[in-house]
Amino acid sequence: MQPDIKNICMLSTHGYFDPVPKLGRTDTGGQIVYVLQLAKSLSKLNIKVDIYTRWFDSQIKQIEHVPYYPDVRIIRIQAGPWKFIQKEKIYSVLPDLAENMTKFIDKENLCYDLFHGHYVDAGIVAIDAANAFNKPFFFTAHSLGAWKRNQMGGNSKKMEKKYNFIHRINEELQIFKSAMAQTVTSSLQYEKLRELYGFTADNIAVIPPGTDIHHFHPLRPDENKIKTKLPESYIFCLSRIDANKGHDLLLNAFDIVSKRIPDVDLVIGGGSQKPQPREKEIIANIARIINEKGLNKRVHIIGYVPDDLMALYYRQARLFVLPSLFEPFGMTATEAMACGIPVVASKFGGISNVITSGKNGILIDPSNPEEFSVSMIELLKNQEIARRISQQAAETIRKHYG
Repeated sequence: MQPDIKNICMLSTHGYFDPVPKLGRTDTGGQIVYVLQLAKSLSKLNIKVDIYTRWFDSQIKQIEHVPYYPDVRIIRIQAGPWKFIQKEKIYSVLPDLAENMTKFIDKENLCYDLFHGHYVDAGIVAIDAANAFNKPFFFTAHSLGAWKRNQMGGNSKKMEKKYNFIHRINEELQIFKSAMAQTVTSSLQYEKLRELYGFTADNIAVIPPGTDIHHFHPLRPDENKIKTKLPESYIFCLSRIDANKGHDLLLNAFDIVSKRIPDVDLVIGGGSQKPQPREKEIIANIARIINEKGLNKRVHIIGYVPDDLMALYYRQARLFVLPSLFEPFGMTATEAMACGIPVVASKFGGISNVITSGKNGILIDPSNPEEFSVSMIELLKNQEIARRISQQAAETIRKHYG
């Protein structure tokens, strides 16, 4: 029997959450796409969804409808100063966010059957809101702090100062214990939940993110290749600009590729239209590595990629790379696969549940430049292997992740 759920309150409190997302800005990536697409799909089942996020820019509206989906709204709630706060530092304003959100719901006489928090910060707020209205609380972690800490490595004191891991992990454990039910996005994430948190429960379902196969698909026979500003032959990497995305590791591997294959370039896309200080620091480090290796003519940093160009850029790439040391899932990899492009991806993320290495993609250790570069070189030189992997990749996404 279908539960009597007609109105859902979702929370995704960090990053820039807009009806038409500008992906690549700080803390604004695959999770935003996931939440929006989930809300849109639920609305097709005649369920109304309000997505609550933090309101930090007084120049934008508090309430906006998602285009073509009248039953999906984004509602912004003010908390803390009128400025962006990155997700690792947002904890101090969450009590105010929960209180102001509860007051807003009361004032507007809104009634929700379920509260669904996405990521740890929204989970904290969602618990308080659900308790205030005596409603069930559902949770999707998207990422796990303990898993990220293990994969990122580095100086423990510096990493703790930067990522606030101890506080995050403690909050996550309380959320896991409080949720009426919850989803994780890969079986690997479920294993890490048991291994690193010592937490198991019978209310957890593994549901991977889907990919819009109507938008991301291979070049059709009746479609002509469209001229772009990108190089004629290129490897493509698309992600937020963040420390865990592995751009430095990719450049180490591409340095080897560039010496063995002279006619292919590297295109790195993603990032904010107006980068924040942390993003500028990472971009400066990428530029420094490029200069040191003499790759200025072979590596192209193109910045923010609008939605209408993403599928085009995927389709015209020779291959796509996902070099993250830590990546809970990796939606850009499944988008590239859906476009029929061979993918070389980090074996340390949730995408390892999607890719069978050598069949529908290649999994590598991105910190091993020789292993990483050899995989890219093989796909670039052997068109038959690349074609076979591309076909299997598109078929995998179409059948199982559409």
